This record gives sequence, structure tokens and C-alpha cells, in this order.
Amino acid sequence: MALIRLGFGRQHLCLLKRRSFLMLKLTAVVFAALLFCEFFIYYLVIFRCDWPEVKTPADRSGQKTLKAMFLADTHLLGEVRGHWLDKLRREWQMERAFQTALRLLQPEVVFILGDIFDEGKWSSSQAWADDVERFQKIFRHPRHVQLKVVAGNHDIGFHYQMNAYKIKRFEKVFSPERLFSWKGINFVMVNSVALEGDGCHICSEAEAELIEISRKLNCSREGKLALPGDLLSPQQGRRSGPCPDPQLLPASAPVLLQHFPLYRRSDANCSGEDAAPLEERGIPFKERYDVLSQEASQQLLWWLRPRLILSGHTHSACEVLHGAGVPEISVPSFSWRNRNNPSFIMGSMTPTEYALAKCHLPYEDTVLATYCVAAGLLVVLILVHSELLPSPFLFGWNLLRKFKTM
Repeated sequence: MALIRLGFGRQHLCLLKRRSFLMLKLTAVVFAALLFCEFFIYYLVIFRCDWPEVKTPADRSGQKTLKAMFLADTHLLGEVRGHWLDKLRREWQMERAFQTALRLLQPEVVFILGDIFDEGKWSSSQAWADDVERFQKIFRHPRHVQLKVVAGNHDIGFHYQMNAYKIKRFEKVFSPERLFSWKGINFVMVNSVALEGDGCHICSEAEAELIEISRKLNCSREGKLALPGDLLSPQQGRRSGPCPDPQLLPASAPVLLQHFPLYRRSDANCSGEDAAPLEERGIPFKERYDVLSQEASQQLLWWLRPRLILSGHTHSACEVLHGAGVPEISVPSFSWRNRNNPSFIMGSMTPTEYALAKCHLPYEDTVLATYCVAAGLLVVLILVHSELLPSPFLFGWNLLRKFKTM
């Protein structure tokens, strides 16, 4: 009897060891999959990105280079349309991508080109406060990194939805700053939702701000001050008066930042892996909804004479030329919710030159495929333990022995 009990005890102990070993292997697979998909993959992908090199003429080699990062359309979900699982998944993706980019690339300034929130246009005061708190957690940054934001239609509503309260609520969090200068580079941040051109109070104020910015820029670049009447129409000639303070701003053509793109008929001429799908590129854009109106676009080009324009809103990449060859870059969405392959733009800038590069984030389907492979491996381990499937090592050994005997 003692020998029988001893045998049963050994068998039971062996079974416990096998189960413990199985649990250890299952835990290791799950932990490895989580660690790779939720942390390491961001480092592996973003590590390949690098700041582009600015080709500066020899006579301007002493200019300092500013490292600027541009992203768009984060669309943090709200309490109405935001399912908790969707929030958790997509916001974690943006947080890991942003924090990893800050750590590896170390930009000096980050610009977000509108639609920070998905439901800002109708959210209550409490919902707005909750969304802002989540934004500040996801996009937290060191003090030496500046974060600048422009308003989008989902933040304050389209023209027919926006009002002074929504704009003030937005600007209380993100500052009403329209003109930002650093290292001799001027950035003009436009509330493009207010460029409706119908003379509404908010639109008139926005146009007055832009005219004043245009005066300052012209003053610095030319040592002359354009009169208000000369800024209203590209068909009119410029008269100029004395400039009281020509050193008010750096003498550099500005970089224009806004949510809505300037007018273009469609995305038909856009290309690249993160451009709009082929079946959508030929769909005509609606003025004041998909893009700015032709009139507002011409006014911005005339008033500000930018050297580069960056915009969001379409969630897809595109590069177009306006006027006398002014390039506009449409920045794709930063969120998996809007596209499988999000990205952002890296800009190395001086007062006279710039170079841009795109940094892609992990593809969502790559992460999902990795989890599927891990799940399949778990199933195999369980089947092998249950002896419903031969061990791969044993199967390979038997197969090798058969080849040797042939």
C-alpha cells in the first residue's frame, strides 16, 4: 500500500509540475505579446525616423535649426460616441506613440492641427473638463517642449455651430495665440473655421487679427507697413507707409498652420501609402466644409505670403502647390481610429529654409496580427499539454529519424 501511495504521490506531483510549467509558458507568451505590442513596437518603429537635414546656403550656415513636430486629428472620444474600449485602445496608442516620439526624437515644439477632441462642438462643461484632463495626460510633455494647438471644427463646431463661448473655452486651455516666433521663424496659427467670409462677428474679428499679423510681417520683411485697405483684395496694388518698428518680428516668411486645407478640387492628384483611398480621391471637395473657400484661400496667401502651409482635417496625406509654388502639406490623422497607418511630420526649420520628413507609427493590423499569432501559440501549447497534439519538438525529431532511415 505504501508503494502504491508513493506512486500516486509522485504521479500527482509530476502532474502539478506539468501544469505549473504550462501556466509559466502561457504567462510568458501573454506577457511577451503585451510587452511587444503595447511598448516595444513603438520604439522599434519610431527609432527608424530621423530629423531631415536642412540644406543651408554657405552664407547662412550660422542659422539655428528648430525641430518641430506636426500632427493632426487626434479626435479624443467623448461621452456620447466614445465606447470605453475604443477610448482605451486608441488613446493608449496615441499616448505611447507621442511619449515615445518625445523620448527618441526630442522635438523643441509640437503643433497639433485641430480636431483634438471629437465632441468639443457639443460637449457639456463637465464632459469638456474630462476630455481636457485626458488630453493633458496623453500629450504630457517636458517644460522645455512647447505645445501649440489650432482649433478644428470638432473642437468648436463648424461655422453654424461655433460661438464665442466655445471659442473662449478652447482658448482658455490652449491659448488664443495666433503668431508664434522662435529661432527667427514665424508661425501663423489660423482659426480656419472662422474664415467663412459672411461678415459674422467672430469672422470679422478673425480677419482683423490676420490683417494685423500681415502688417507686422510685412513691416519686418520689407521695412514698410501695408495699409488696411491694401490687404483686402489681391487685385489691388500695395501702398506702403513708414514702418515704426521694423525689428518687431523676424524677417522671415511665415509657416501657415490651420485645420482646414486651402481650396483644392479634390485629392485626385494626391499619392502615397497614406493618401486617401483610390475610390475617394476623385470625390469633389465642398468649400467651407472639406476645404476653405477659394476666396478665403486667396486672401490667406495674399495677406501672409507663407513659404509653407500645413493643415489637417482630411485624415489623409497630400501635397499640393498654391499660387506661385507655395507648398501645402496635409498631415494624416495621428489616431488608429481614423486610419490604419497614422503618422506625423518632422520639420527641421531655419528662418530661410526647411526640410520635412514623415514618421510612420505602428500599423494597427500589424499589432492585431501579432496578437493573433500569440493566441494561436497559446492554443498549440494547451493542445500539446492535453496530448491532443504531438509536441512540435517530438514531431520534428520523429520526422528527422524517418528521413535518416530512408
